[in-house]
Amino acid sequence: MLIKRLKSVFQEISQVYMTLLKVMVPAIIIVKILDLLGGTQWLAEVLAPLMQLVGLPEQLGLVWATAILTNIFTAMVVFVDVTTQLELSVAQVSVIGILILISHSVPIEGAVAKMVGVSWRLTITLKLGGGLFLAALVNWLYTALDYQQQTAVLIWQSERQEQTLMQWGIEQLQMLLSIFFIISALIILLRVLKKIGVENLLKKALSPIFKLIGITKDASNITITGITLGLSYGAGLLISEVKKGNIGKKDILLSISFLSLAHSLIEDTLLVLLLGADVMAILWMRVIFAVIIVALLAKYIAFKESIQLKRLSIDR
Repeated sequence: MLIKRLKSVFQEISQVYMTLLKVMVPAIIIVKILDLLGGTQWLAEVLAPLMQLVGLPEQLGLVWATAILTNIFTAMVVFVDVTTQLELSVAQVSVIGILILISHSVPIEGAVAKMVGVSWRLTITLKLGGGLFLAALVNWLYTALDYQQQTAVLIWQSERQEQTLMQWGIEQLQMLLSIFFIISALIILLRVLKKIGVENLLKKALSPIFKLIGITKDASNITITGITLGLSYGAGLLISEVKKGNIGKKDILLSISFLSLAHSLIEDTLLVLLLGADVMAILWMRVIFAVIIVALLAKYIAFKESIQLKRLSIDR
């Protein structure tokens, strides 16, 4: 009996991990090729004029471009390098922090979201459009209230270091290997939580929020995983549930949409706080924004479904 359960767990872990690899490995390689061909610099030039719309110097377009194509850590390193000659306020660091937190890793997270049925168009709209909209809103609000206009204090320091392709490859392999152990721990943890009843307690505690944004109890645990650890992990576990037929398309869409705007709330938030950002903007306003946007999306889906039902009844 024990061997059978262990075999079942290992099969589930292997399926989720291999599915993620099929998406993440090509995305990582494509992004690296684009970077080597100057894609990051080109994107930075395209984004530079948009920086003025959110009250930031044009130089920070490179930070946003780096976040979009790579990850938070790399964007932080570029931020430190770019801002050595700039004096940014806490409000400005909070604005670029929002752009980094919402818009990072678009190629990888978009590919993972596509794997569970969420379109690239929606992912890009939420991560880039949503990030820019919230950044502009925070800039306007903090400027109007003259809030957090003092000079930001940078706690974290790092230097940009050139990597050989070999060093980059080893780093990516280490990252992919770590994902296997994280996925393993998550799947085992979710089974244990379900067994001891903690799963139901979490669902009940967060049910008012999930009800507001239209996510049913079937997707609540997976969404909680994504909120705490990240979109890729949440989507990775969604794959397993989708294959079992436990989660509907609407739940998948709403869960991934929410995670596109607010995921890895603990680790990512702490990282950006090290740059001197304001926690009110990068955590609480981000969560509230995500809840409002996904609640509106849920209402829109429900409205479309009601119209379709009316048409069907009329046809009959």
